[in-house]
Amino acid sequence: MIYFASDFHLGMPQGEVSWKREKKICEWLDKISNDASEIYLLGDLFDFWFEYKTVVPRGYVRFLGKLAELTDKGIKIYVCVGNHDLWMRSYLEEECGVVIFKDPIIRKFGNKTFYLHHGDGLGPGDKGYKFLKKIFLSPINQFLFERLHPNFAFKLANGFSKKSRLAQPEWEKAYQGEKNEYLTLHCLEILKSQAIDFFIFGHRHLKINVELENSNLATQNDSRQKSRYINLGEWFSGGGYAKFDGTDLVFHDL
Repeated sequence: MIYFASDFHLGMPQGEVSWKREKKICEWLDKISNDASEIYLLGDLFDFWFEYKTVVPRGYVRFLGKLAELTDKGIKIYVCVGNHDLWMRSYLEEECGVVIFKDPIIRKFGNKTFYLHHGDGLGPGDKGYKFLKKIFLSPINQFLFERLHPNFAFKLANGFSKKSRLAQPEWEKAYQGEKNEYLTLHCLEILKSQAIDFFIFGHRHLKINVELENSNLATQNDSRQKSRYINLGEWFSGGGYAKFDGTDLVFHDL
């Protein structure tokens, strides 16, 4: 079985609420470890993450330990960098055994092709965020941030993270339809050059499962199956995941 989840946002808000969510995530990972061959965690696992060379962010011990436990058992875990954990470097790979990726990846499971990414920065528009992302990813800016004391740096970053979440415009809180949803438009652009069965993203904090009306997979099968755009939702007000059994992709609530 192949499993997909995203947007845990551990650390938001600080304290018992985040701890309870972390415990629920670990229980879910325990449950699926019985039949999982690969697990894809598509970004924003943490509400903020930064790796100093000698300092590990406080908290998340159970979650990080669970990742290491599952990879030690031979389960492959892939982690996509999200917009809230842009500064993820090598710690999770070296200590927890996961594989980190930043750009969209394409995977083939059985006769189905998957396109996987967190979803931030894809598609048309959102030029402000795309510009901001370049600033955050600048090696110079990361070097300067690393010079800050962790207590101050994390307080500053967590405050910015909270502010950006509260500033989310109303139009982003609902699916905008094929002609206006930027991730759907990105999917349709990709389909001009290659056939994809399932596009799976996080980032939007919505559970979305829609047929792409302007797509058709006639090149892959005779049934002319439509491509699908899947968004996995988030875990801070609910929780859910998708599972692929080799034939069908199914949503599951916790």
